[in-house]
Amino acid sequence: MATHSDGILIAPNGNGHVDANVNGNLASNPVKRLPVEFYQDFLSLAAKIRRPSPIRGLFPLENRPGVISLLAGKPNDAMFPFTSFNFSVKSPTDPSQEIPITLEGNDLALGLQYGATAGLPRLVEWFTGLQGRSHNRQKGEGWRLSVGGGSQDMIYKAVIALVNPGDPILVESPVYAGVLPMFESLKCDQIEVETDANGIRSDSLRSILESWPATKPKPKVLYTVPYGCNPTGMTASVSRRREVLALAREHNFLILEDDPYYYLYFGKTERPPSYFQLELEQPEVGRVLRFDSFSKIISAGIRIGFVSGPAPFVDAIDLHTGTANLQGSHLAQAITLALLEKWGYENFFAHTSAVAAFYKQKRDVFEKALSTHLAGLAEWSTPEAGMFVWFKLLLNPDGDASAEGDSEDLIRTKAYEGGVLALPGTVFLPNGRKTAYVRASFSLSTEEQVNEALKRLRNVILKERSAV
Repeated sequence: MATHSDGILIAPNGNGHVDANVNGNLASNPVKRLPVEFYQDFLSLAAKIRRPSPIRGLFPLENRPGVISLLAGKPNDAMFPFTSFNFSVKSPTDPSQEIPITLEGNDLALGLQYGATAGLPRLVEWFTGLQGRSHNRQKGEGWRLSVGGGSQDMIYKAVIALVNPGDPILVESPVYAGVLPMFESLKCDQIEVETDANGIRSDSLRSILESWPATKPKPKVLYTVPYGCNPTGMTASVSRRREVLALAREHNFLILEDDPYYYLYFGKTERPPSYFQLELEQPEVGRVLRFDSFSKIISAGIRIGFVSGPAPFVDAIDLHTGTANLQGSHLAQAITLALLEKWGYENFFAHTSAVAAFYKQKRDVFEKALSTHLAGLAEWSTPEAGMFVWFKLLLNPDGDASAEGDSEDLIRTKAYEGGVLALPGTVFLPNGRKTAYVRASFSLSTEEQVNEALKRLRNVILKERSAV
């Protein structure tokens, strides 16, 4: 098992990241992990029959000294027209200053050529060190990491690797709308687990599992976005996470931890530990498949995301990549690696702290505007991470909760005609039922735009209420 001697230095808790003995788990302590055979029952039929590429599977053999490789149909580097990339990035500690970065030579060559399916080895290593600093997870615990074209790419491949057509799957509700087509295309039985401002309601999850028909296989997978959830903005509490982990062990399911907003946490209290970290408290590790994204903190267009989890599952994802798109963009990875190695971990965390502070200010502006324009016309909980506010429209002037109304037509049609574009809550519900909730993003709009948008929405709501 990797320890400090492997160069993994754990950042102090004062930076909002874990230290070496969070929850009593010293990096040098052995961690019990689930055996490889355990995962066979979780793999889908598609994953079980998928085989390694007869070419890419042999790539590592080219690294043996003295071997002359006639293996792969790699284009000759001499015919690539690119000789160098020069770009600048803002200094994480002084945004008025720019840091020049040059990508050339062998580092550029690696980015221009076919290579390892799991990603550029140095980038994989950098991300592995990041998981040590952020989540106290070390090498030798049965997990590994793979880089893809954004976390959505990795999530899709994970779902294909774990879920058979028609399988039941546990999804928090409301849920990120981007995964619904994945489950719908597989004709999954989507089992909605209730959530509130503290995350997944473990009592709802327990009730579902304990009342599950004995003749029907239980769900193998739970999908959740635990920080700044899209759409609700909720961040799951530590106690809820622990309860969910305990239920995962008790009822034998896996947790897909989709976490693009982890570094966008700006709550008043210390950031809760991730599922990936908290499972160190369990008798054994290996039930969490974690998805990280650089879209919200570095660039959405660069499409860099990575999955961390039990090696058999990440292997299955890589086999899918090997037949679908061969590898994530190594050029995008080379650019990202040049940036990260120039910054180092300390400056990376300084940058993410600045990103979180930026979105906190955006959140504050939006919530102030909500209070100004929609007081008495909407209800909401204050998000502690991410870039979304989930608010309930009070469309019934009599306050009858049983007739709370439906935001669908009002938001999709009437609000748009009034000059406001947002999303009705029904698109985030697996069964598409009616709801009075709305999702609004505060990431891009200026203070003036936010106030004008909510002023327009107020007028639409008042007109709707008068017609009730």
